Amino acid sequence: MAVRKRARRARRAVMAGLCLLLVPPVSGCAGRAPGDAAKAQVQRVLDRRAAALLRHDEKTYDTTGTPAEYARLRALPLASWDYRVTALHRSGSGATADTELRYRVAGYDRAPIGVRRVLTLGRAADGTWYVTADKPAPEAGQQLWDQGAVTALRGTHSLVLGAGPGAGQLRAYARLADRAVPAVSDAWGTDWSRRVVVLVPRSLESMGGLLGSPAADYRGIAAVTTGEAGGSGQAPADRVVVNPEAYAGLGDLGKQVVLTHETTHVATRAHTTAATPLWLSEGYADWVGYLGTGRTPSEAAPELARAVQDDRVPSALPADKDFRFTSDPTHLAQAYESGWLACRMIAGRWGEDRLGAFYRAVGDHGKRSGAVEQALEKVLRTTPQAFTAQWRAYVRSELS
Repeated sequence: MAVRKRARRARRAVMAGLCLLLVPPVSGCAGRAPGDAAKAQVQRVLDRRAAALLRHDEKTYDTTGTPAEYARLRALPLASWDYRVTALHRSGSGATADTELRYRVAGYDRAPIGVRRVLTLGRAADGTWYVTADKPAPEAGQQLWDQGAVTALRGTHSLVLGAGPGAGQLRAYARLADRAVPAVSDAWGTDWSRRVVVLVPRSLESMGGLLGSPAADYRGIAAVTTGEAGGSGQAPADRVVVNPEAYAGLGDLGKQVVLTHETTHVATRAHTTAATPLWLSEGYADWVGYLGTGRTPSEAAPELARAVQDDRVPSALPADKDFRFTSDPTHLAQAYESGWLACRMIAGRWGEDRLGAFYRAVGDHGKRSGAVEQALEKVLRTTPQAFTAQWRAYVRSELS
């Protein structure tokens, strides 16, 4: 018995010796690996960098690297800003850090926006890490400050952020957005934030950079709205991203219609889900956009009017694929015009309140299958076949 005890004590001594031999620089076997220590050091630098930005402490921000970047960011009205290092890749005396940046614009975002960034890091002689570059991760879209110093202009119901355009140009966008918000509330109701964030990049190319897509996809598109469909209630505010080149070619009325259309997408986002067909979401946004403008159907739907005059009335409402920005421009215009006339018909025959109720009922169904059919039956007391026939007759009568 005593021999066995001595043997066990000997084995424990050997194991303890192995621990000390294998990991001499670390106190105990459970110490932190060198890579983890470096990652923690970088995280502390980024925490200090974020805190300095939030309290407008340029001097401290500069000590963490890339001092020129502070000038690009300082106009952003931020409620929060923080990095989380997800991976650190050492390379010689430097490193790159994969990070998630989460930030929230004060007064507009319900929750932080998360974007993936890659930071390049250097190391000083005293071992201190510092940032040498902060770029979007591969396949992630740019942020506005990647394109230059951000200018911020607050309206009554809007925040307009630009990188390139001056304050005078941004003020014009704010005036249009401030008119759009109450117009949308009058049509849709007030169960939304009643605020809108508008991003104005320098060019079409810059717009594509923000959206992470080829700029050619948006040629001729005056603006788009980004955001989370489905209305979790936790998503940050949507962003209306303007194509300054296409937008500049519009008249005053066209500019207002576009911003009211995009603001409608912001308002209806909570009830726009995978169940909502694009003819309804885009048609409703156009219906709100054209309200009170005095535009006749032929003026607002010129491409569809030409088709009707050539005796080419569509046989069915447009499918989602018909709304692709890369579609033939005439075909794309007809898709939007068809959706608009469908919503206009519902408002005219069943009433504006029923149109809003129909939109909500479709989105609240949650899945595409059966959503429109059930909403047609429940809200409008009709069938898909009867509705389509009514819409085709309406298109012909309004555009002939």
